[in-house]
Amino acid sequence: MTRTCRLNCIIPPHLLDKLLRSEDSDVHQAALDTLLTTARLRGERTVRASFAGAATPGNGRRTLFDCRNGRLLPSAALARPEDGPASADGSVNRAFDGLGTTRDFYREVFNRNSIDGRGMRLDGYVHFGAKYNNAFWDSQQMVFGDGDGMIFTDFTGSLDVIAHELTHGVTEHTAGLEYHNQSGALNESISDVFGALVTQWSRKQSAEEASWLIGAEVFTPDIDADALRSLAAPGQAYDNALFGKDPQPDHMNKFVNLPDTEMGDYGGVHINSGIPNKAFYLTAMNIGGFAWGAPGLIWYESLKASTVDTQFQSFADTTYQKAGELYGDGSAEQLAVLAAWQEVGLQISGVPVGVARARSLAAGRDGGVGREDGLAALAKQLGALSSQVAGLAKQAAR
Repeated sequence: MTRTCRLNCIIPPHLLDKLLRSEDSDVHQAALDTLLTTARLRGERTVRASFAGAATPGNGRRTLFDCRNGRLLPSAALARPEDGPASADGSVNRAFDGLGTTRDFYREVFNRNSIDGRGMRLDGYVHFGAKYNNAFWDSQQMVFGDGDGMIFTDFTGSLDVIAHELTHGVTEHTAGLEYHNQSGALNESISDVFGALVTQWSRKQSAEEASWLIGAEVFTPDIDADALRSLAAPGQAYDNALFGKDPQPDHMNKFVNLPDTEMGDYGGVHINSGIPNKAFYLTAMNIGGFAWGAPGLIWYESLKASTVDTQFQSFADTTYQKAGELYGDGSAEQLAVLAAWQEVGLQISGVPVGVARARSLAAGRDGGVGREDGLAALAKQLGALSSQVAGLAKQAAR
């Protein structure tokens, strides 16, 4: 049995392109091999459906395989089934635990039965290729490279990377957001958001305590970079001679227009995702507490209500609507969503601009001080507007 696949890779093409230009022959070769291998996998478009004799489908049962640095998934060796003992291989165990933590997060927080909501099995493959600088979800299974050891390390070491990739599967089985331009950037953002939430949930961190970084563990200690991306500060995850400056924007006035090609990152899906990423971070900080609570539920319900071609504006409007449905119109949660999208340059449709012109509630600008005052100001403005509308209605009735 085969199945058409789409590769969602954690390392964006612009980073590999930078490494491709490196004067270090080993760095150059590892980047070239990674790009060629990924292109070949995309070209084949089919992968093996399952491993004979492995765990049967149901309740997100995990099975780990060892590619032993090969590139043919059907040749991978069974390394750890759901009910088997821990492996002597740390990569196998880290992948096994990461798959399980992500599965448990979706089950316990959102009552979702695995990636597809119907108990989809979770197959993972470690030690894929030689010095393969990536990890990916291919619509059916999770595949991890070991990294080149110079720039990137073993990709099983980052829980938020694992959760990010598996969340591409959740998106695939809900909204099915097309992987290009704004819908593709939303696709990537959703994976970053829930990747961060899985990590925070596993550590029981509040929004204020969390780092909001994606892939902080994928770089070797010699690389001057905080992470692949930062939801709190898009554009500031790294700035070095090797990669250049993080290109993610944090506002619509910095939106990056790129060609809808593989090397153009399909219209900048890993780049423009910084804008909705920042909106979620601001929402979580505005509300406070655990981000997988109200903020996570609002985003999850909005994802389920989205369609394949949902754009930033439509998604922003949906989060505002869902916040009202879940917590009440004019609630602190809804006002937090309103202020967050305004902060990144998106005005919620149908809400007067004057009502939304509250001062920024973003943590970091005022150290979190005044967050409640800001929400109160918004509530007061909305209340005043409602009173005006009611007064006009009474006059019209006369």
